[in-house]
Amino acid sequence: MGSQSKINFAYIAGFLDGDGSLMLQIKKRKDGNKSRKRFMVTICFYQDSRHEKPLHWIRDILNIGYISRRNDGITELRINGYKQIQRILQNLLPFIKFKKIQAKILLDSAKLLQKSKLAKKELKRLVNNILKIQSENYVTKRKKTEKELLKILGLTP
Repeated sequence: MGSQSKINFAYIAGFLDGDGSLMLQIKKRKDGNKSRKRFMVTICFYQDSRHEKPLHWIRDILNIGYISRRNDGITELRINGYKQIQRILQNLLPFIKFKKIQAKILLDSAKLLQKSKLAKKELKRLVNNILKIQSENYVTKRKKTEKELLKILGLTP
């Protein structure tokens, strides 16, 4: 990694620390007649829409993500995908200061989710990772409890 790349990753990590979020979620997915669940890993950067230019720069440097304007005057750069999140976090992790715990947990989850089949033990680890990230994040609304997450995944007796 060249010195310019390190500088870029350090800037992006600082932006993430201040105006970003790291998320691990369970989403509903319809496959034919049966309703299934899938895990989603996301890195999101936020900026006032009047000053969204840095988001385009970050997208260009990382070479991934989509930008959207919300109705509340905020623009988001959202990045999803297990392999992509793993690659990005491995580059940013040395420079992340305030969200290092969430980043390490999300990196662990992204690596785990690349497996084709997950055992119950691994699903429970992912639920635990969701709860850890939630406890580290500033949340504006109530999130699901461990019991609710396990029930969604069919892991309750």
